[in-house]
Amino acid sequence: MSAPVLLLDGASMWFRSFYGVPASITGPDGRPVNAVRGFLDTVATVITRFEPGRLAVCLDLDWRPQWRVDLIPSYKAQRVAAAEPDGSPDVEDVPDDLTPQVEVILDILDAAGIATAGAPGYEADDVLGTLAAAERSNPVIVLSGDRDLLQVVTDGPVPVSVFYLGAGLAKATLFGPAEVAQKYGLPVQRAGAAYAEMAVLRGDPSDGLPGVPGIGEKTASALLLQYGSLPQVLAAADDPGSAMAKGVRAKLHAAADYIAAAEPVVRVVTAAPVTLSKPTDRLYPAAAQPDRLVDLAARSGVESSVARLTTALDYLGRPTS
Repeated sequence: MSAPVLLLDGASMWFRSFYGVPASITGPDGRPVNAVRGFLDTVATVITRFEPGRLAVCLDLDWRPQWRVDLIPSYKAQRVAAAEPDGSPDVEDVPDDLTPQVEVILDILDAAGIATAGAPGYEADDVLGTLAAAERSNPVIVLSGDRDLLQVVTDGPVPVSVFYLGAGLAKATLFGPAEVAQKYGLPVQRAGAAYAEMAVLRGDPSDGLPGVPGIGEKTASALLLQYGSLPQVLAAADDPGSAMAKGVRAKLHAAADYIAAAEPVVRVVTAAPVTLSKPTDRLYPAAAQPDRLVDLAARSGVESSVARLTTALDYLGRPTS
């Protein structure tokens, strides 16, 4: 089998590292480097595990796109930092100790020769969705702690799976279409698309999406299993002769405007204008700027994590015979 492409959900991973690794881990200047350590250790682990030929860390160039807010004003509203008096755009409420660590992470990735990817006006989910949908040569593995990305799983034209980090790296689970269908009770032949449709119906409080009142995950999955897709569910709700329960029918009718607005908000974009920070996302078995990498590691006090990363990259260049 050809080496997979790894697509990493950058913000999801460094947020989880920030909260999952003790803040007592600091650099020479006394500032926390817990997110840097956790993120780099995770990247080293997954490179060794999956032996990718290509890898891109996907970024939120717009964490709360206006076009999504225009459709659902509550979208991620609870994550907005206090408004600035000059009326500047919404800023995500990020811990003060995390922001400088993200800058360190990006510098280390650049020195190591690892590409980042982003699209102006789009979230990392859209970047991941676009790169996964565009791949035609190699299997794709998406790494994220965000369940929303389970919607990208597919068997073709190349296999796309999600290494879900929600319970931490040690308990991470690899989801393909069969696993998503089994866990959430969805049609296996369109498990990824059905997951997005289930999310539209059930909502997601963490993203400020209320969902259809009275329709939870179990009801949503049952409807999708029975009717096959969200358009067919809505068609059944409009058909007086269908077997749909009156109560469910009434809830769907009452939420028709919400469903129409929420669907493009929930679905990841698969045609975002993605650009890479480097000419290629290919992984090489050596750092691009080794002296700079050593200097960054020493200044941040993350020598051991950078050593794990370089060892993982070196492992890719080992003889295969």
